[in-house]
Amino acid sequence: MIRLDKVTKNYEGSGRHAVDSLDLIIETGTTVALIGPSGCGKTTTMRMINRLETPTAGRVLVNERDVAATDPKELRRSIGYVIQQVGLFPHMTIERNVATVPRLLGWDKARTDRRIDELLELVGLDPSIMRRRLPHELSGGQRQRVGFARALAADPAIMLMDEPFGAIDPITRVRLQDEFRQILKKVSKTVVIVTHDIDEAIKMGDRIAIMRDGGLLQYDTPEAILARPANEFVESFLGPDRAIKRLSLIAVASVMAPPAPQDSAVAIKPAASLHDALALILAGDLPGLDVRMDSGETVGYLSREAVLSAHR
Repeated sequence: MIRLDKVTKNYEGSGRHAVDSLDLIIETGTTVALIGPSGCGKTTTMRMINRLETPTAGRVLVNERDVAATDPKELRRSIGYVIQQVGLFPHMTIERNVATVPRLLGWDKARTDRRIDELLELVGLDPSIMRRRLPHELSGGQRQRVGFARALAADPAIMLMDEPFGAIDPITRVRLQDEFRQILKKVSKTVVIVTHDIDEAIKMGDRIAIMRDGGLLQYDTPEAILARPANEFVESFLGPDRAIKRLSLIAVASVMAPPAPQDSAVAIKPAASLHDALALILAGDLPGLDVRMDSGETVGYLSREAVLSAHR
């Protein structure tokens, strides 16, 4: 568990608090998205967890241990850190980049090699192809995967992710968000992700912390925040389409009816969201969609009315 206890951060000459008496509890095994307008204090908050920033007042505790009493190097080796620009060492091969922390921890070569292969496979990269490549030989999405693998190398209990998908093109970003969400479920980490994108926060976060002027305005599940914004600012920040955003949290399988007698020309998977389903329905002006498994078996039918009823 991560606990921020009345944490305040001031920068000399700024004239205001970057973070202002912040209380926040991040439960073990959850993913929390920190979000808010530029300058709200979200990145500073995250950087205080691994002592890249030092609080002016208050305490940051990891498993009830004050991080101020922990050696910074030891602390940072125990916390995975992924940044927007990836930060791979350009002169090192992919295998050496991923092995950075294991080498610092004194792992032997056999153990390190096994971990490199395991992690590259986990993030969808073929070790036999990628191990010897240099960062400049990879696409932006591939470099981000390597950065994620490197952060996971020593199997840290906590992952900090600072705008990890911000420098990637929109199509790749959506795919990586989906893939990393599945990876995070497999590896069971406590994750703090800083983002400026509310759709990303809704997709990635078990809980969302909305900040403004260094303070915490609302901290709850995506569904609760979309359904019940705490104030006018939060409602405005979520956007006028927040009711439609809620559809991204509902799976097709949860509202589909039994298969229709006649096949529809367009189908969707049961695990897809109602947001995706509505996009298909509106694009084709369709009455509904068949729900099909990867095997091609039709397992249900999703009508336009069912989607609109869920929206209401």
